[in-house]
Amino acid sequence: MILGMTAFTFVHVVISLIGILSGFVVVFGLFASKRLEGWTAIFLTSTVLTSVTGFFFPFHHLLPSHILGILSLVVLAIAIPARYSFHLAGPWRRTYVITAVIAFYFNFFVLIVQSFQKVPALQALAPKQSEPPFVIAQAAALTLFVVFGVVAAMRFHTEKPLTA
Repeated sequence: MILGMTAFTFVHVVISLIGILSGFVVVFGLFASKRLEGWTAIFLTSTVLTSVTGFFFPFHHLLPSHILGILSLVVLAIAIPARYSFHLAGPWRRTYVITAVIAFYFNFFVLIVQSFQKVPALQALAPKQSEPPFVIAQAAALTLFVVFGVVAAMRFHTEKPLTA
C-alpha cells in the first residue's frame, strides 16, 4: 500500500495527475499557438493510459466512470489522428483542439469527483455529490473548460502542416 492505496491505484492516480498537469501546459501552449511536441505526447499518452487503466479496477456492472472512460477514449481516438495523421491540416486543427480539451475536461471532471469522495473536508461538504459545493465545483470546471476550448480554437494556428 502506498499512501493508503494499492500499487495499481497509486500508478493510476499518478498517470491521471500527469495527464492533468500536462493538459494545462498543452492548453496554455494552444493559447500561444505553440505545438509543444513533447508535452502534447505526454498529455495524450497519459490521458489514454488513465482511461485504459480505469477499466482494470474490479467491477460488476457498467458504472458512470466506465462511460466517461469510453467517451474519453472516443475523443482521444479523434484527437490523436487529427494531430499525428492529419497533421492539423485544415479542419483537423480545430478538431484536434476541441477533442483534446474535451479529453482534458473529462480527466479534470474525474479529479473533482474523486476529490469529493476521498478528501474528508470536501466529502463533508458534499457527501452525496449532489450538494451545492459539488455542483458549483463541476459547473465552474465546465465553464472554465468551455472557455479553454473557445480560446484555444481561436488562437491555435499552424503555419505549416506537421510532417511525419
